[in-house]
Amino acid sequence: MIPAYCEARFIGDLVRRVRSVIPDVFVVDDGSPDATAGAAAAAGATVLRHAVNRGKGAALETGLARARAGGFAFVVTMDGDGQHAPAELARFLQVYRDGGAPVLIGNRFHGSVRMPWLRKATNRAMSWLLSREMGQRVPDTQCGYRLFGREVLPWLSGGAATRYAAESEVLLCLARRGVRIGSVPVTAIYGDERSKINPLSDTVRFLRMLLRFRRQSRR
Repeated sequence: MIPAYCEARFIGDLVRRVRSVIPDVFVVDDGSPDATAGAAAAAGATVLRHAVNRGKGAALETGLARARAGGFAFVVTMDGDGQHAPAELARFLQVYRDGGAPVLIGNRFHGSVRMPWLRKATNRAMSWLLSREMGQRVPDTQCGYRLFGREVLPWLSGGAATRYAAESEVLLCLARRGVRIGSVPVTAIYGDERSKINPLSDTVRFLRMLLRFRRQSRR
């Protein structure tokens, strides 16, 4: 499942490569004003559309709701900008089928990683904070390349965050239920595309989400 906003440049090729490994591909077009939806459909994806941009968290919720309704054995999420390598899907599936954790998160920090320094520092700080809050170490909590097994799909809804902080909130909610979260080494692919993450505003949203979660947990 691929949440996408203004990814017409990448989405067609990405969908075709994913479908060579997993036949059922859902693209959630989050109100894109460009040809993202048409390119995804032409490449063979089932496209779910938001009339307006609602944020990555909301797009993930739309896709996961469709996955729950479809009764899939697992769901893999990945970003629509070509940052994740579809060839590495097989690695996720192998770890999961070999009895790995019911939730697997890509780890871009397993070796040297070519990531913009500000994003790298922010991701490491957020991963440290979340790991501490969850009581289990997840090296790269901000990676959007993830696998969720069928057993956890009913729990992947109901969070308050709708943008990038939603991906962190999901992990906190799963950890609170005692779900084990594993990791899989992945490659980070960076080209000349501009990140949609705002280091300042999205960090503020993350911290607000974390404080809200702590207050709710204490109650």
